[in-house]
Amino acid sequence: MYKQIDQQDLAYFATFLPAERMLRGAAIAEEYTKDELGTVKNYPELVIKALSTEEIAKVMKYCNENKIPVTVRGSGTGLVGGCVPLAGGIVLETTGMNRILELDEENLVLTVEPGVLLMDIYSYIEPKGYFYAPDPGEKSATIGGNIATNAGGMRAVKYGVTRDWILALEVVLPTGEITQFGRKVVKDTNGYSLKNLIIGSEGTLAIVTKAYLKLIPRPAHAISLLVPFKTLEEGIDKVPAILQSDTNPTAIEFFGRETVGFAETFLGKKFPDTDHQAYILLTFDGIDEEDVNWKYERAAQLCLDKLGAEDVLIVDTDERKGDVWSARGAFLEAIKASTTAMDECDVVVPRAKVNEFIRFTYELAKKYEIRIPSFGHAGDGNLHIYICKDDLSDEEFARKLEAVFAELYGKAKECGGLISGEHGIGYAKKEYMRELLGETQINLMRGIKKVFDPNNILNPGKII
Repeated sequence: MYKQIDQQDLAYFATFLPAERMLRGAAIAEEYTKDELGTVKNYPELVIKALSTEEIAKVMKYCNENKIPVTVRGSGTGLVGGCVPLAGGIVLETTGMNRILELDEENLVLTVEPGVLLMDIYSYIEPKGYFYAPDPGEKSATIGGNIATNAGGMRAVKYGVTRDWILALEVVLPTGEITQFGRKVVKDTNGYSLKNLIIGSEGTLAIVTKAYLKLIPRPAHAISLLVPFKTLEEGIDKVPAILQSDTNPTAIEFFGRETVGFAETFLGKKFPDTDHQAYILLTFDGIDEEDVNWKYERAAQLCLDKLGAEDVLIVDTDERKGDVWSARGAFLEAIKASTTAMDECDVVVPRAKVNEFIRFTYELAKKYEIRIPSFGHAGDGNLHIYICKDDLSDEEFARKLEAVFAELYGKAKECGGLISGEHGIGYAKKEYMRELLGETQINLMRGIKKVFDPNNILNPGKII
């Protein structure tokens, strides 16, 4: 179906790309074959390190004409095989396109290239008094990758997800054409929302080469509450009451003592509280200290007086903030370090169904005799569930993994949820998505893919 890269192709690319930005054979490091989880692997024939929109346009025009597959890669922090070059061909790396191009303070817009890291966006704008709200757990991810998966994060309950913070995108289409979807405006009813179609398309429709991010003034104050409960189910059951209050939390996270223990081992430092079995972590921000204090005091009183909390710990000092949030940020890596191998799912269900789903994971762990730790965003119903290999053989783990995934995604459908809240579909989940959404929606997606990418060269084998 696809053309193998030969010397004629290499000679063409060499007319506008230096040799040091084209990797072949043994020069291609293993990292280019996989994402962070590493469950799906395949080597590309060529890695191109792009530095400009014009370079990408030339690559795509040639590849489209010659039917050479291209897979775009940022930092490779995904978990569903989205950046893996399943069809070989070219991996187009955009991490070198890492310039912050403009801070438009009058319109509150930050313009960046796709390889800018999330952590670099924060460190650039926050000292200037501005705020970009999306807060995915992996701060070393590129903004291009965040846009590709419509990344969410802990602040989604109040501020929404990546899609809500993108005003416009410059993209290169699979044909090599350069175009821009959206503008530096708040409202847009000009035809179909092609910009929003690109966000979350996981690099299958177009290549983002420039992003216009919405900013707001940075909240002046923020504080967190660590609220322990007797059981995780008790804590999660109380989340709707917190959301129904007028405290407007920025984040509502849940995790159990077992997950905290993994983080303590991984980080080599103690969590501020180790006396309880389950925790809800609440965060509040606001325009001034008085506003934030009112919110957290009201929430603390609600948790203690009406919701059955064991205690309320105020996370206000720099040391305590560092201890709590470093532990929360390390949960994925800590669970990964606790086992020989693992796979994950990030289902999203209606918030009232979170507890039912968590109890179901306990049942599956017993049924299949396998360890299934979890944590997640109680405020938006997005659960991160990990299936651990431990001392199982490869064959037994594969068998149990397939059975557990089928049950987890079946339960998500039963609960009125979806099989991904923020990690995407990639390669790993596409068959489950087909079962969930049905042929009508899958065929619509195929039609959209065909319009954007008639030769199916851009990230083939993903989503549909």
